[in-house]
Formats: sequence, C-alpha cells, structure tokens
Amino acid sequence: MNSESTHSTKDNLQVIYEDNHLIVINKRPGDIVQGDKTGDTPLSDVVKSYIAEKYNKPGAVYLGVVHRLDRPTSGIVIFARTSKALPRLNKLFAEKEAKKTYWAVVKNTPPKAADTLIHYLKRNPKQNKSYSNVKEVPDSKKGILDYRIIKELNNYFLLEIDLHTGRHHQIRSQLSAIGCPIKGDLKYGFDRSNPDGSIHLHSRKLVLIHPVTKEELTFVAPPPTEDSIWKACTDN
Repeated sequence: MNSESTHSTKDNLQVIYEDNHLIVINKRPGDIVQGDKTGDTPLSDVVKSYIAEKYNKPGAVYLGVVHRLDRPTSGIVIFARTSKALPRLNKLFAEKEAKKTYWAVVKNTPPKAADTLIHYLKRNPKQNKSYSNVKEVPDSKKGILDYRIIKELNNYFLLEIDLHTGRHHQIRSQLSAIGCPIKGDLKYGFDRSNPDGSIHLHSRKLVLIHPVTKEELTFVAPPPTEDSIWKACTDN
C-alpha cells in the first residue's frame, strides 16, 4: 500500500476529542491502529507522541487500544488514556453499547433503498477475508447491519450503515454479498483499487457513555475531503 502521503504524524493528527481519560482520532486511510508485522509506525505510537509533547510528559505515555479499523478505512478510533478507562471502554464495545455508524461508497445500485442484512460470516485467516453466507455454516458468526442510501452521486451511491454486530470485515463482506462491493475494495469484488490503496469505507459516528463521567458522548468524523468522491458526499 502506498500510504506515505496519507499516514498520520503527530503534527497532522486529526483529534476529534480528548480529556483525561480518552482521546478520539479521525484515522486516515493507510494508518494501522496497532503495530503489526509490516513494522510501520502505528497510530497508537503517533498518539502517544502527541500526548507526550502536548502535556510535556516525561517517560512512557499510557495508551490503551480499545478497537481497530481496517488499514484501508478511515474514521473514528478511540483510545483510553488511563488504566481505569480501558476496561470500561472495552466492556462498552463488548456489550454493543457503543453505537457505530459508517459511510460506504458503492457503484452498484443496492437491491433496496434501505434494508437490514443478516448473514453468517466465516473467516478465512489465510486469506484475511470473511465470507458471508445466507444460512449458518460451521464456525460462522451472525452478522447484522442496517443500511440506507443517503445520497446519489455521479456513478456512485453513499450508504449509511448502522452495525449491530462487530465481525471481521463485516461491512465489506456483507455489502459484497448483495452485489455492492465498496469502491476500491479489490478483496471483496470491486473492479479496481484506489490509487492510494484506501477503500471508501469511513467510520462516521460513534455514540457512547463516557467510562468515568457517565455522560453520553457523540463523535462525528468528516471523511477525507482531499478525495473528490468523499468531498462530493459532504457537499450540499
């Protein structure tokens, strides 16, 4: 992946919200949330550098990874800044009390303007891919999402997606299963890749209860507007 031009540094980090207990980032496509075998600098390290510099913290900065986004996607990622907040945030996500809304751009017309998709997803670790089945198959996990068309673009449709479950590559796999692979997503059947290796899937909104103050928080992340199609999604 050519992510040199888009990956985050502490100087261009898009911080949506921060307090003593958590920090919310608008991830760029190409960033990895946590270190992997590529050896590329993960977003978690970039955020640690940002915190260390901003708050003049000597020594190691605590940062807990709560959830991940696929490398080619963009949007909201939340990190815990305290050991008190991390298990509480983990519990919110595990118990589906964090409501996640995504945007996806597809080329083909969806079968319906709005629908609930239910599939049984089976992951193939060797291919790093999940297959959506209409009926339950061995070792599959149920995946549920709601989608609706919210904008028609030239040659594309913008879908808003509410996730009810959090399966591996769930949105990518389920949209592909109804004949609507996400723009740029070669792995799930789109006909060509995006030049920067991204796919047009964006974690748009996150609603949750603050792990310490118990206040309801809503975060909204703008998509990468340097991309002409994403820009068209937000233009009136």
